[in-house]
Amino acid sequence: MPEYWFVSVPGERNRTVTFQNFKAKIASSQNDLSEVTPLPIPEFKIGTLDTLVLLSEDLAKQDTAFESSATKLVDIIRSLLGAEAAAKLAGSLSVNEKTIDNYLKTFQWNTMKYRTDKSLVELAELLNNEVASIDTLMKNKMANYNIVKGNLQGIQRREVGNLASRNIVSYVKKEHVVLDSEYLETLVVAIPKTLYKDWKNKYETLTQMVVPRSSQRIAEDDEYGLFTVTLFRRIADDFTNKCREERFIVRDFTYSKDALADQRRELEEMDASEKELWGTILRLAKTNFGEVFQAWAHLKSLRVFVESVLRYGLPPDFVGFTIKPKPKQDQKILDILTTQYGHLGGSPSSRGGNYHQQSSDDTADEGILGFSDKDYKPFVFFSLRLEIERQ
Repeated sequence: MPEYWFVSVPGERNRTVTFQNFKAKIASSQNDLSEVTPLPIPEFKIGTLDTLVLLSEDLAKQDTAFESSATKLVDIIRSLLGAEAAAKLAGSLSVNEKTIDNYLKTFQWNTMKYRTDKSLVELAELLNNEVASIDTLMKNKMANYNIVKGNLQGIQRREVGNLASRNIVSYVKKEHVVLDSEYLETLVVAIPKTLYKDWKNKYETLTQMVVPRSSQRIAEDDEYGLFTVTLFRRIADDFTNKCREERFIVRDFTYSKDALADQRRELEEMDASEKELWGTILRLAKTNFGEVFQAWAHLKSLRVFVESVLRYGLPPDFVGFTIKPKPKQDQKILDILTTQYGHLGGSPSSRGGNYHQQSSDDTADEGILGFSDKDYKPFVFFSLRLEIERQ
């Protein structure tokens, strides 16, 4: 996904002219470096300087959390779609029934969902609660899905492999075992092919009470043969231990005439359940991605407003932009904008603008706010980028 910038500069009492001048420098026929669209931001209830400074810090933390939530949803969708379909993932994601690109370029504050008569703190809390609720929901849904998927894979694994480990229901027939006997029991044993001779020579004498000549081979694969042996029920455990010493593998098996049908029904039911959950969670993940991304874009806009008031002062007079830099033009755009707006201030200590005269204990300290001279810009700047194409 391309990178998008949320930027604001002082309105200089004529926002239309400011927008046109700004766009001419980085998105015109002479300077075709980016795509620039207006970022309309309502005038919110502002509150005090201390509230704005503290809110600015909280919004920065929420920004990171929202990005993580959006990324997790993308990862869920990618994992559900599989490698081939995931290659087309970016084109299948939508926000408010628009592509991500179109949504950001035509962004409008959703006043129905995030009412502007609420305070900035209330709006931030509303956005945070919404995303946290989606996080919890998707975590629980995926945990349930993974349990079902794990159970299905467990059943499927039992249907593959060699005769020492796979399900043997389909190999053992009624005529292979002694049924309804009070004293006798038939065991099913997997014998490595290299030990066939040892089995034939030893099985009758591994313990007492083994029925002579009762062993027969009922199945074979590339590694093992499946043999039955009949013995007295009360020495079955002792016989099993002796087999283990000889590398003969007694399978945990009890014959049932309905076992094969039950096995198939279990597999079909679990497979149907997994497919139904897969479809439900995929739809839910795509829908919730749109909700989280929408909340993230609103949070970015809220950050632009708060930072613009802190930088440029009151009454609010600034112009917001959404910028989509063209490939490899990022630094050139930043250089042009820094040259144009460098007079606004070149270090974090200038943050606070004309809103309030700074004092010795002003909380707008660059260490507290997490700014450094390296990433500070003389205009309000926030970037938005989501790694959708990663493997």
